[in-house]
Amino acid sequence: MARVRAGEKEEGLEKHIGLLKLAQTLSFLLIFMAGIIIGLAASSHIDRYFNSLPQMLSSSSSSASLQTIPDYSNCTVIHRDCSNDDDDGGGVKAAKKKDEIRDCWSVDGFVRPEEVRHRMSDDELFWRASMVPVKEEYPYDRVPKVAFMFLARGPLPMLPLWEKFFRGNEKYLSVYVHTPPGYDMNVSSDSPFYDRQVPSQKVAWGSPLLTDAEKRLLANALLDFSNERFVLLSESCVPVYNFTTVYSYLINSAYSFVDSYDEPTRYGRGRYSRKMLPDIKLHNWRKGSQWFEVNRKIAIYIISDSKYYSLFKQYCRPACYPDEHYIPTLLNMFHGSVNANRSVTWVDWSIGGPHPATYGADNITEGFLQSIRKNETDCLYNEEPTSLCFLFARKFAPSALAPLMNLSSTVMGF
Repeated sequence: MARVRAGEKEEGLEKHIGLLKLAQTLSFLLIFMAGIIIGLAASSHIDRYFNSLPQMLSSSSSSASLQTIPDYSNCTVIHRDCSNDDDDGGGVKAAKKKDEIRDCWSVDGFVRPEEVRHRMSDDELFWRASMVPVKEEYPYDRVPKVAFMFLARGPLPMLPLWEKFFRGNEKYLSVYVHTPPGYDMNVSSDSPFYDRQVPSQKVAWGSPLLTDAEKRLLANALLDFSNERFVLLSESCVPVYNFTTVYSYLINSAYSFVDSYDEPTRYGRGRYSRKMLPDIKLHNWRKGSQWFEVNRKIAIYIISDSKYYSLFKQYCRPACYPDEHYIPTLLNMFHGSVNANRSVTWVDWSIGGPHPATYGADNITEGFLQSIRKNETDCLYNEEPTSLCFLFARKFAPSALAPLMNLSSTVMGF
């Protein structure tokens, strides 16, 4: 009897354990199914939340925050409005413009801005102009161009001579003009100078504002990726060779042309400030002509610099002149090996004083121009001696225009 009862107890215990395992399994299944249901419900809620998020943000954004985000939907990469901003009020010009199909974001608009007008600040302009493509090949037919940058105090009295010099060579050049704010150049629509005034600011001789204008011209010219060489000119500058000679000379040069030399007098080293230490030392200090010519790599380096330029703006003030020291010193410190250490713009300093000689109508003769064209002292071009040292000359008074025009074809070749 005892064995029977023990067997019954074991059998009952096994059934009890089996029921417990079944209940445990069912509990796990119920919990698992509940988790799936809760997960699906939560996922649906999250989807609805994120799908409605843009609408929530749009409706809750304040008018102030909307004003801080520029609308570039109708703009090129240089912030130019693709719609006609010269509408006469009646919508005539705007309607005509809308008939033209234009792609604001095409690569052509990026590498070759159609106009020089924009609304960028200097900081935005320098940042945009400092962009350098890593890919060496160009995705378009690139013809290297020379950027002629005019830093003018107002009118360009030599403009007819320059127009004659440029004629027929528009494919190989770009023109940029920096004038006082508000000044409007009155030129015909077929002139290379038409609509080529860059957004400008006030300029004062001998101050950092003058160097600001130089950098502003460089940056605007860099927006055109086809510009390979950059030459700074004044309203009193003239070409002394034809365009073909000038273009070939600059495009094929292995060097940039920036006057940079050590001047051991109060007009050179005497303008150095020890407050520039330790970044700029006295043995780095250089002086040179304001009228430079540089290649694209050097131009990008100049407009990208903030560290050294900030020192010049602080400590190089009259009788220290940044336009005579900043670029010559910067290139001497970091790019001296690719600089010819001379200018391609002839200037006569023989009269002494703070300004060079100015030449008027009575001075303009064939012999005078030939003396500039064929310098008595040879210079180096791509490490070879040459008598062709100067491509441009200054300063010329407005009265010199007529005789220069008369001699341009027989002496200068254009």
